Amino acid sequence: MRLHPDEPPIDVDLVARLLASQHPAFTHLPLRAFDSPGTTNTIFRLGDELLVRLPRRASGVDELHKSFAWLPRLAPRLSVQLPVPVARGEPGEGYPWPWSIAPWIEGANVAVEHVLDPRQAAQDLASFLHELHAIDASAGPRAADLGMRSASLQFADAEVRASIDALPEDLDRDAIRAVWDAALELPGWNRAPVWSHGDLGPDNILWKDGRLVAVIDYGALAVGDPACDLMIGWSQLRGSGRDAFREALEADDPLWLRGRAYALAQAVIYIPYYLHTRPRGVAVARRMLDAVMADERGER
Repeated sequence: MRLHPDEPPIDVDLVARLLASQHPAFTHLPLRAFDSPGTTNTIFRLGDELLVRLPRRASGVDELHKSFAWLPRLAPRLSVQLPVPVARGEPGEGYPWPWSIAPWIEGANVAVEHVLDPRQAAQDLASFLHELHAIDASAGPRAADLGMRSASLQFADAEVRASIDALPEDLDRDAIRAVWDAALELPGWNRAPVWSHGDLGPDNILWKDGRLVAVIDYGALAVGDPACDLMIGWSQLRGSGRDAFREALEADDPLWLRGRAYALAQAVIYIPYYLHTRPRGVAVARRMLDAVMADERGER
């Protein structure tokens, strides 16, 4: 299914032709479509151990460039697996952008409360963020230079406000807007910017046997405010799990509340854009928004 108006047609036949013309060493492997929850790339399984990733639109090419430039440097410093690419493809066969071959990582996108010990999940997520945020970021791409949301909440303000206005009428837009307005008054990150995944949502986290095994999709990777990565606290964690996450991160009030605001931003931007094309994703975004608003009301 096409998710974006500027998305070119992508199918198994196209990928087979690209492989044959550019990477014939892989053509003996069975190729099949994969129903990925992501919205930036179309994914195809290539045998049992590889995948082919093709950007759905021009903005997805940034993720591809980052994956080649930075994932090989970050992966050795992290305890979880990263989809470090193994081969690069170029435009061809009518497809307009670069593409990549990467390892297939076994794991599942699941709701934490359904299959995991929430406190263990919180510890795993916090450990990943501690490791990521501790990596030297002095040479990394600055979120502010890229105009990315992880630079600061203010970078997202115009997009968030427009998205709030476009939310379905059953959502309390005034209450949502009030939470966002209050967040903009919070103190910003006043230390050196750190590596931020930038899109740490349920679709980009893989679990296996109750433990975090991989974090994928680094299109929003940048150096900025670590609060952006705390949004996972409202999309994946509830109650004691969220408390354990905050405790493990040692997050003070401004950092924590900015993280909550990033969760709100992610949800309100996603809901109207994908309202008619990604019902499962919209349901996840609504649950995240509900969690933010319940937290604002002091509800567990």
